[in-house]
Amino acid sequence: MNWASITTWLRSQLTLKTLYLLLLGQLVSFVLAFMSFTSSLIADLGVDAPITQTTFNYFLLALIYGGILLYRRQRPLVAWYWYLILGFVDVQGNYLVNKAFQFSSITSVTLLDCFTIAWAIILTWFFLGTRYSIWQLFGAALCVLGLGLVLLSDAGVAGGGGSRPLLGDILVIAGTVFFAMSNVGEEFFVKKKDRVEVVCMIGIYGLLVSVIQLSILELKSLESVKWSTDIILGLLGYTISGLMFYSLSPFVLKLSGAAMFNLSLLTSDMWAVVIRIFIYQQQVDWLYFLAFAVVAVGLVIYSTTGKDPAPIPALENGSLSVQYQMLDGEDVASRDESSG
Repeated sequence: MNWASITTWLRSQLTLKTLYLLLLGQLVSFVLAFMSFTSSLIADLGVDAPITQTTFNYFLLALIYGGILLYRRQRPLVAWYWYLILGFVDVQGNYLVNKAFQFSSITSVTLLDCFTIAWAIILTWFFLGTRYSIWQLFGAALCVLGLGLVLLSDAGVAGGGGSRPLLGDILVIAGTVFFAMSNVGEEFFVKKKDRVEVVCMIGIYGLLVSVIQLSILELKSLESVKWSTDIILGLLGYTISGLMFYSLSPFVLKLSGAAMFNLSLLTSDMWAVVIRIFIYQQQVDWLYFLAFAVVAVGLVIYSTTGKDPAPIPALENGSLSVQYQMLDGEDVASRDESSG
């Protein structure tokens, strides 16, 4: 086999891998848009129970991935309290964003979701030691500018959708703070530890936090719900799409990196615009399209001008993690040596 044939083979393999990653990324993007659509549909049907929506999702994650961990006879690689924090912030992010659908349009919510990038930059800078180039910061600034156009539209300059769009926008932005904390923590654990364990623990502790929070905030709302087939189908659609999103996101992030992952999720905003126009029969103001273009340019600049990431600091015993353990006690000796 000569050098030319080897080069041709390598190029074909890279092309197939790139195509595969693009398709995976678009699948995640479509799932995210479908989650937004079903959450908006549930709100339009008069159901104000954002925590209940995600409770079913966390239950499935805990059931499926917990079963895998039990089959492996594997104990957690990370201390439980870090997963509790991760589950807590993830629940709050979902709660605030799903609550925003009661007041704002699906287009505004999905666009403002991009605010997560700005918070993630701040968190990774201070806690993970990540450093960003000037071009990346410029791209992030463009994203914030584009999101400002959404706020301008929803303030009444151009007329955004929803009953109280500004309140909805504030809820989304607050939710992105928690999403950023969740994403940074999930990225940290996925890259350093086990993906199945991370998703399982998000499900377990997310379910625990959701049940407690639901019993405090949503019991009266649930009692007033007039259940129908449409509501049940909406909850079922949200739960299934949520399961797919949580299952695929860490896999795609680890396989393709943050650049392609962020660019892939950007197209979920396009799906949201299509849904708003063709399903909700709502008009989309020109400022939304301008905002989308500005955010798109900002994300492209941010995702394609990154420096080589600094090594993620290791998690040590007292600070963040414990060593890998098998339930059958095969590695007792090695654990004793490491603890000594």
